[in-house]
Amino acid sequence: MTQSPQFQSNAQTGARRMTVKNYFPAGENASFDAGGGLTRKVAAFNDNLMCVEVHFETGTTAPLHHHPHEQITYVISGRFEFTVGERTYEVGPGDSLYKQPDIVHGATCLEAGTLLDLFTPHREDFL
Repeated sequence: MTQSPQFQSNAQTGARRMTVKNYFPAGENASFDAGGGLTRKVAAFNDNLMCVEVHFETGTTAPLHHHPHEQITYVISGRFEFTVGERTYEVGPGDSLYKQPDIVHGATCLEAGTLLDLFTPHREDFL
């Protein structure tokens, strides 16, 4: 079961803002099959921050892309080759990567594993 975010509208401006939620039980949000051996599960989020668990099968590629969000990736398990800007890194458990807004980045999974991605602000397209 995937939970939709709860929104409040500002009566004066009409702007929408998510209501604050402090607890996100593991079984509440379903994994999303992004295709090609990649699945992701939104763990927790609010307007300014999002935590996403990402599972890769060996050989899966996240093509080079960019987005306006800041992103930190923490490697929980597996081995990956990440390109961030002009550099490529081979990373494993305990390693982290930072991606500033709009930098081109992508990854290839060398050994099946799990990443924890943090985004600011949250990724609306993941909800």
